[in-house]
Amino acid sequence: MNELINLVVQRTGISQEDAQKAVQVMVDFLKTKLPAPLASHLDSLLAGGVGASAIGEEAGELLKGALGGFFGGKKIARAG
Repeated sequence: MNELINLVVQRTGISQEDAQKAVQVMVDFLKTKLPAPLASHLDSLLAGGVGASAIGEEAGELLKGALGGFFGGKKIARAG
């Protein structure tokens, strides 16, 4: 998360303390909007503990599940 805080400081010119508050607000907001399995990994991702590929894999599984439920029981009729 320090990398993100430093980026906010560099790009906005605000203090380190204000940037830390802003980033924490953003992270907390994202946690409320993301599916629980992804939100639970957000802190680890920002701390460098969980790789982006692990988050991507979990997001892919959630997406497959959602799309599978959406398309699962439907068969497309063939013209013929």
